[in-house]
Amino acid sequence: MKQSINIILSGGGTGGHIYPAVSIANELKEKYPEANFLFVGAKDRMEMEKVPQAGYAIKGLWISGIQRSLSLKNLAFPFKLISSLWSAFKIIKKFKPTIVIGTGGFASGPTLYAASISGVKTVIQEQNSYPGITNKLLSKKADTICVAYDGLERFFPVDKIVKTGNPVRQDLLAIESKREEAIDFFDLKSDRKTLLIIGGSLGARAINNLIEKHINWLVENNIQVIWQTGKLYYDEFKKYDALEGVQTHAFLNRMDLTYEAADFIISRAGASSISELCIVGKPVIFIPSPNVAEDHQTKNALSVVNKNAALLLKESELNMFQNMFLELKNDIELQQKLSKNIKALALPNATKDIVIEIEKLIYN
Repeated sequence: MKQSINIILSGGGTGGHIYPAVSIANELKEKYPEANFLFVGAKDRMEMEKVPQAGYAIKGLWISGIQRSLSLKNLAFPFKLISSLWSAFKIIKKFKPTIVIGTGGFASGPTLYAASISGVKTVIQEQNSYPGITNKLLSKKADTICVAYDGLERFFPVDKIVKTGNPVRQDLLAIESKREEAIDFFDLKSDRKTLLIIGGSLGARAINNLIEKHINWLVENNIQVIWQTGKLYYDEFKKYDALEGVQTHAFLNRMDLTYEAADFIISRAGASSISELCIVGKPVIFIPSPNVAEDHQTKNALSVVNKNAALLLKESELNMFQNMFLELKNDIELQQKLSKNIKALALPNATKDIVIEIEKLIYN
């Protein structure tokens, strides 16, 4: 390289914002090993731990979102915003980035705004089918907006949109060959069906309560259960490991084996989870979180459900769980249809395609 390439990536708050940023960084690092990378996150959020674990430096901004309910925390928001903008401008001035990439989360707003005002090229990677207010505002000054869903020209300038999909773990691309390994890894019985429950990186209270309510019924129906509770809830639910065929986990690291072990999946409808589930191609029941901005998880789920590629169970309708799960378990044609249709939505080359768009901006 004739000149150094300095790349800032900003995203965090949840795994759904952190993982795409790390994935993009890894792809860029492979192509440009001499490039300099810096992540910008929010202080006290999980990116401050996860990003260094992935081998990258990170700076933290004093920033958080606005609470949707009346809260004293909102009084501090203007001060946090001014502080984080000031810090972001200082980071931009010192690091001199060639390009800044935002994958969502609290810190990406000030970081991308400071970059665009400073004349630095910016890329937004929008994971959801319904963008939040920050990315809508940032899109006016962004150079390229990489999206995962159709129809986002309602929110973003159409000439800036490129449909790439969301980055996914590369080890998910050929999980079919790992069936025996997955069965052994989780010590499962190969003649019984397995239900996987994933509530996102932090866990989901409503899903955990639902499974607790029906866990004995699932066992009676000869279903093995791999239950990711989230670390916040693990101590509360680990007692169910005593039931035959039930195993609880605070966190699941080998997602390739986890997905391949499953015959059915219950999941939140975060954008990264949906992108992975499209690659995996298993029958899914989505239970979207209603406690997210613009109810974007329900909108994400509907973009799949409306293509007959998954089932939707709203938190307000959890009393329908047994009927829905029994219908899925007993209807092989339905299972096959859902698997085929969700796999047709997969965009497995998303990371590479996003990096191509970044390269266009670096060299133009």
